Amino acid sequence: MSLFLSTLLTGVALLAAGAALLWNGNAIAPLLRSFPRSRRAAYVTVTVAAIWTLFRITQLGDADFGRYKTILLVVFALLALLSFRYVPDFLAVRGTAALMLLSADVLLTSAYMQYDIPQRLFLVALVYLGIFLALFLAVAPYRARDFFNWLFSTSGRPRVCGMTLATYGLVLVVIALTY
Repeated sequence: MSLFLSTLLTGVALLAAGAALLWNGNAIAPLLRSFPRSRRAAYVTVTVAAIWTLFRITQLGDADFGRYKTILLVVFALLALLSFRYVPDFLAVRGTAALMLLSADVLLTSAYMQYDIPQRLFLVALVYLGIFLALFLAVAPYRARDFFNWLFSTSGRPRVCGMTLATYGLVLVVIALTY
């Protein structure tokens, strides 16, 4: 993926998330509050993350444990399946964290060795923040529930968060269209 496309898509995603929080309709708060323990969200996020991980394993070369592809495929497929049985609490948060880490690889690869474009740092800084949050929430996924409860405890917080996300998304879209 090119740096232009990754910056543009990230900006559009932030704009959409910010607009949803700015709108702050009656469906947004209950949806986000129920997300951390949602079985449907867990099935979607963990399944997509597992398929993406298994695909990445099939692409490994010899220098990256490629000789053990079959063993790795079986182990990671079993981990994904057994996670529904043995760690069902907050599995949607863990699946989202895995998706963030997998997408961070794609986004950082697009910005790799692009030293002539200093605006890429807006994307890279956001991605590193996302990596930090993904690792933090993978270890303590109940903090996502706490965050959503805090966010929707007053009517102004979702709007401020939405404005922040939308503004940064707009900055990324403008940056993507200018290089």
